[in-house]
Amino acid sequence: MNSLSPYVRIMGRGPGRARSLTQAEAFEAMEIILSGQAAPEATGALLMLMRYRGEIPEEIAGFVQALRGSLDPWPGKAPALDWPSYAAGRTRGAPWFLLAAKLVARAGHSVLLHGWNSHQSQVASVRGALDHAGIETAQDFAGASTLLARDGIAYLPLESFAPKAYDLLRLRDILGLRSAINTCLRVLNPGGAQAAVQGVFHPPYRELQSNACALLGLNGLTVIKGGGGEFERHPGKDAALYGLRDGALFETSAAATLDEPARKLADMGHEARDLARLWSGELSDGFAREIVLSTAALALETLGEPDGEARARALWQERLSPMSPNAAR
Repeated sequence: MNSLSPYVRIMGRGPGRARSLTQAEAFEAMEIILSGQAAPEATGALLMLMRYRGEIPEEIAGFVQALRGSLDPWPGKAPALDWPSYAAGRTRGAPWFLLAAKLVARAGHSVLLHGWNSHQSQVASVRGALDHAGIETAQDFAGASTLLARDGIAYLPLESFAPKAYDLLRLRDILGLRSAINTCLRVLNPGGAQAAVQGVFHPPYRELQSNACALLGLNGLTVIKGGGGEFERHPGKDAALYGLRDGALFETSAAATLDEPARKLADMGHEARDLARLWSGELSDGFAREIVLSTAALALETLGEPDGEARARALWQERLSPMSPNAAR
């Protein structure tokens, strides 16, 4: 039986002797965990030592490589954009970013949303808002691939496509703390897209995730401190942007698009059904609309569109027009 003890020992030997795992060691450790051969106490010890020391990009990249190896092969054409959604959502309002993802799909870029969200209020629930955003849920890779070809966008629940990763994520209920698994799932990119957008709640994770994605060979990436930890921009504040362009690390900023810096996303008083009302034009809310447009703009620029803001605004004006068949590329 394989054991995690060598990897726990590497990280826990004490001051001056302990160190972080290399990418290869992290890969080997996660393979043992996924095989079911690791003692649960050792898995918890490894994850908590990693949290205490602070995760490094090599550890995240190694874990993700092993997690990807445990998934079924992606069928057919890869999505253009990977959009993870794993925030707890305790401090956020309605998930307007779903409409931003829908705009990106209407631009002809297929978008794979995937996630799992705990402790969300009824207002903030991503899954509860999918129907209102007109986004269908798939139960496996084949179903998601079919939806991407038809609609340009799909949502995959974590427990449906990666049950072992889901079990590791739920260790938070036992350990009482987040672990490196939370970071890994944002970086997982199960469909093999060449571009991704990611949100974080704690700013240091912007660089961590960017560097891990560079090690994994991602081409385009934008990471922001977003609403409740999601990839959702506050339009009233300047945004610090981290990520990758043509595989190279970058760091820059984007200026606010509205003069409402004090307004909080969680205090808007909207329900999930208001996503459909904003999309249809029944609801007139300039701030909510600007959340959608500014978030979509960043995603479009991640995909290589030269002027994401102008493109997002044009797509919004055309959003009620029929989408051409097989528009996603």
